Amino acid sequence: MKDVLQNNGFYREVNGKRIDLSEDKKLAYSNSVNSVIYFALLPYGLNDAAVHKQYLGQFRLKNIPFHKIKVTFKPEGGGTDSDDEFVYWIHPQTYKVHYLAYSYKVNGGGLRFREAFNDRKINGVVFQDYINFKPLSDTASLEHLDKAFLTDSLKKLSAIQLEDILVTINK
Repeated sequence: MKDVLQNNGFYREVNGKRIDLSEDKKLAYSNSVNSVIYFALLPYGLNDAAVHKQYLGQFRLKNIPFHKIKVTFKPEGGGTDSDDEFVYWIHPQTYKVHYLAYSYKVNGGGLRFREAFNDRKINGVVFQDYINFKPLSDTASLEHLDKAFLTDSLKKLSAIQLEDILVTINK
C-alpha cells in the first residue's frame, strides 16, 4: 500500500494500482499523512505563518534543560484542527523535538504526551517513533504534562512506530 499526498490531493495505491476512495476517506487519510509529515519535519513547521509560538522557558527532563515552547494556530491556514494546542520540548543543541504534548477537541477531546525514540534520518528527513501517554488525572493541564511525566502520572497508551519508510526526492 502507498499513500500519496500532493498539493492537488490525495490518493492510495494498492499493489501499484490506484483505488477508489470516498471523499471522507480521502480527507481522513490525507489528514493522517499530513500529521506524520508535520511531526517528521519539526521544528521547521513552527515558522509557518499560521503558527503562534510562546516560549515557556526551559524545563529539565532526564537531566537535559529542554526549550519549552507552546504552539497555537490561527484559524486561517491553521488546518482543520487549528484549535488544537501543542507544547514542544526541544533539545538545546540538536533542536530536535524529544517530547511533545497536545490538547485536541475531536472525539470528546483530551490530552496526550509523547516521548520520541528511534531517531533516524532517511534521505535528509528525520523520523522518530513515539511512546504515546495520557494523563491519569482529568484535571491535568497541557503545560504541566512534563511534570506528570516525571512523577509517573501518565499512562502509556501505545507506541507509534513508523515502518518501511520510503522518502523519494522529486527533481
